[in-house]
Amino acid sequence: MTAAVTAAGGTPPPAAALRPAPALVDPTARLRRSFLAAVAEYRADPGRPVPWFVTDVDPPALTDAAAFDAYVTRLLAERTEAGARPDAAVPMTTLWWADGDDLLGRIAVRHRLTPRLARIGGHIGYDVRPGARRRGHATAMLAAALPVAAALGIAEALLTCDETNTASRQVIEANGGRLTGSDAGKLRYLLPTA
Repeated sequence: MTAAVTAAGGTPPPAAALRPAPALVDPTARLRRSFLAAVAEYRADPGRPVPWFVTDVDPPALTDAAAFDAYVTRLLAERTEAGARPDAAVPMTTLWWADGDDLLGRIAVRHRLTPRLARIGGHIGYDVRPGARRRGHATAMLAAALPVAAALGIAEALLTCDETNTASRQVIEANGGRLTGSDAGKLRYLLPTA
């Protein structure tokens, strides 16, 4: 027991209360097992389409540890102009939302917008794995990513979501997002990064 708990005469807090909060981390091979479990959850989720980042995973990375290491290296390289990226993509910083060795979600901050991203997609996209939804992770993950966007020189981030995606609307609005309109079934928000 800690001195503070002993002095107060109380019982120690539960072990979960002593765990650090989830945090944004660089993609890492250390989270491979949890990443693969998250991919399986996304594919098994009947209520939503499989997120683009799941379909973007190099197929061998799902079965081979060395290929997963190469996938992580590719994600990290996508942060630079010279980094290998899919055609027509922009540099982006992908971060994983993790609690210890548990991958809870991912977020990507696009360093700039193409005309298409300015219409649909925006600066920031995020996903929370199905088994971790409705626990505040998306709201906390987006809040943690705003300083990353600010450091990239993005003063106001554009975020878009489907008009029918109430959960994402709430996440964006909880972080100060201001609805600016809609286009092609997508709501458009501007969100200050600082």
